Amino acid sequence: MKVTEGYMPFLEYQTYYRIVGEASEKPPLLLLHGGPGSTHNYFELLDELAEDGRQLIMYDQLGCGLSSIPNKPELWTAKTWLNELITLREYLSLERVHILGQSWGGMLLIKYMCDKEPSGVDSIILSSTLSSAELWKQEQHRLIKLMDEKKQEAIAYAEANNDFSKPEYLKANDLFMQRHAGDMATKTSPEPLRRQKTRGEQAYLYAWGPNEFFPMGTLKTFDYTAQLHQIKVPALIISGANDLCTPVLAKTMYDEIPNATWELFQHSRHMPFVEERDKYINLLASWLEK
Repeated sequence: MKVTEGYMPFLEYQTYYRIVGEASEKPPLLLLHGGPGSTHNYFELLDELAEDGRQLIMYDQLGCGLSSIPNKPELWTAKTWLNELITLREYLSLERVHILGQSWGGMLLIKYMCDKEPSGVDSIILSSTLSSAELWKQEQHRLIKLMDEKKQEAIAYAEANNDFSKPEYLKANDLFMQRHAGDMATKTSPEPLRRQKTRGEQAYLYAWGPNEFFPMGTLKTFDYTAQLHQIKVPALIISGANDLCTPVLAKTMYDEIPNATWELFQHSRHMPFVEERDKYINLLASWLEK
């Protein structure tokens, strides 16, 4: 499988991109990773989707991975990454495209579709994502209540005192993420998950916050639920039964987007493309063909 890598000039920086497969009459699938700051790496698990002649295009958003990582907190807003997405489509001449956004990438995709109403987007896939940061926060706190009292207290103390350094909190947060996000990479994890990468720690902290359940950054007021009806293209919503994207969050998007389909993965957390990979790839392949 042919893989092409390159860099796109953006602002005074560089954005790394990776293209799998050859151009064809099939519109490519553009992939928007999570975080902010998580890198494209995990999307390499989807490379085989290109075997039927459809290109996959993934990139590291500014602030992480192989892209520039400037020490500029003022950059870490949705506007920066939205402009980067627009620039990338122009730079790579992606006139017709399907777009998949996972987690934060789905937020970016929702903002793009609602604010810009772009042409040439044949469908969107919203994978383990959200349309409202406040609803996300509420749902994470509901999940926290499923933990034992000591861990709940450690999290509550951290939030009340803006102190996310105590060992009790760190242990509680690790358990929460293990339950609902995924395991830390182990020796048996697929190579793209084990590979060393440069996380966008500053981008995540300033745009989102110290953890998944307490948004404090520039995205804390993100709320597009009331605008989801503007999305007219076919939309596939994907979530896991034990996902940070709870069924409440997924159903909120499903209810509001006019032409939406929702697939709930029974045995997955935040990354069904890792935990139920074959099912995920088959679902995407049939969706894109349809």
